[in-house]
Amino acid sequence: MATKATADTLISLMTARRTYYALNKTLPISNDRVTEIVKEIIKQTPSSFNSQSTRAVVLFGAEHEKLWDFAIAELKKIVPAENWKTTGDKLSGFRAAAGSVLFFTDNVPVKALQDKFATYAPKFPGWATQTNAMSQFATWTALEAEGLGANLQHYNPVIDAQVASEWKIPENWTLDAQLVFGGIAAETYPKDFAPIDERVKSYGA
Repeated sequence: MATKATADTLISLMTARRTYYALNKTLPISNDRVTEIVKEIIKQTPSSFNSQSTRAVVLFGAEHEKLWDFAIAELKKIVPAENWKTTGDKLSGFRAAAGSVLFFTDNVPVKALQDKFATYAPKFPGWATQTNAMSQFATWTALEAEGLGANLQHYNPVIDAQVASEWKIPENWTLDAQLVFGGIAAETYPKDFAPIDERVKSYGA
């Protein structure tokens, strides 16, 4: 049975999860521990019809830097030269971190469920996205609970071809997001909230 203590524990972890852009390569935990956390979260995150459609690739060190070198090269092709400094500085900041978790959706189980349950076929891609997003949030929260900082990026589809080629990604996997992580080099900015009573309604209490 759920208790207030367990709810408060989860909420405290969610409250502590923030976006950190100033990251370095010094991690407070081992690379193996990071991978262990990602594996367990991908395993435990719920999915509609138990599709288990989320996939992840964890990149450290030079492999992580390679990812952001790809992003820099591709963005340079499309960002006007007069605007490049801001974009380049941002991408260099991601490269300066310790690693990245790439989140994908495997379209094979999604398609299988669409074929099996035709009535719900249009819904399954959206449900797969929801599952993927839960995995992203849980991974982000868990890594920061271990003392890391992180930020979530979406440079797909600009980097999709390079990612697929470099890390032998199956063609049925679609890249959804990149979670950049590292040691915290500087504190983040204050977070503002819209009035909660405008966002949550309760009836019958």
